[in-house]
Amino acid sequence: MKIDLTDTTASKINNALVQGRRAIGTPAIGMVLTLVIVTDEEHAYDALKAANEASREHPSRKLVVIKRVSRSPRNRAQARLDAEVRVGTSAGTGETVVLRMYGEVMDHAQSVVLPLLLPDAPVVVWWPVGSPLNPEQDPLGALAQRRVTDTYAADEPVSELTARAANYAPGDTDLAWTRITPWRSMLAAALDQQPGIKVTGAEVEGEDCNPSGELLAMWLADRLGVPARRVVSEGPGLTAVRLETEDGVITLERTDGALARLSMKGHPDRAVALKRRDTAELLAEELRRLDPDTVYASTLKYGVERLADAPAPEPAPAPPAPEEARPAAPKKGASKKAAAK
Repeated sequence: MKIDLTDTTASKINNALVQGRRAIGTPAIGMVLTLVIVTDEEHAYDALKAANEASREHPSRKLVVIKRVSRSPRNRAQARLDAEVRVGTSAGTGETVVLRMYGEVMDHAQSVVLPLLLPDAPVVVWWPVGSPLNPEQDPLGALAQRRVTDTYAADEPVSELTARAANYAPGDTDLAWTRITPWRSMLAAALDQQPGIKVTGAEVEGEDCNPSGELLAMWLADRLGVPARRVVSEGPGLTAVRLETEDGVITLERTDGALARLSMKGHPDRAVALKRRDTAELLAEELRRLDPDTVYASTLKYGVERLADAPAPEPAPAPPAPEEARPAAPKKGASKKAAAK
């Protein structure tokens, strides 16, 4: 069920939510959190679709904040709030309110959102695009226990990591970090299979300007205390991680974005599922925990600029040529020119 409200208020929106629940015969809907999605009109559909899919695991009230900037000076000056209230099957699991703000209302979005928050429930704010440099200081971000951004959507993703580190506050997280959870789990499991092994270096291979690659290299460098390098590949996404150890190289390689191969000395090569996940899966993972992610904070503070200081590995010596492949020694008395040939 959908109820459209034009030039409305937060009070009327709350009344519409009650009316919608009664109309579908469900006066009470169990919801565990409020998810505030701050986006633009272009990305609103995809963001809401991902949030609806994630709500199957985390029933929530979803508040979509869209700031409508008009090119007309006349319309820009008109303060107005339009809303779509959705309940039932069209709202996923929970409720959805799409808020379109015009004029001065855009500067006071938190005043509109605050009365619509679920009482005594956590608040998560997600910026699919256009996230602020300091999410905690943002008026909407200040309402939340958890603030989700996506560095991959920034104009300069790798440079954005430096700003994230400078402005980090407990509760901040990044979907670029969430994307590497399976990689981190698989690498940790591989090291657990060889207890006591000493890692001397690490190399992360992936697409250029992919912040997940930088975060994975920073995580390895920070947790293992070894130099980490970034190598650019054609993708898709991350393609390989190599851990240099005293007993050989541990390699986790994924060339097709779905299936990876784990190779290490003393063990047969093993195929492992490592598919690229969609936004709904990433969001659902982030909503499972609302406490500060201290590992993410430590990784950010390691600093992306330190990856450039990691020394490149020395090339391995070429294996000796077989006897029959070696060039024959020049005969006695042969000229220097003939020997050169």
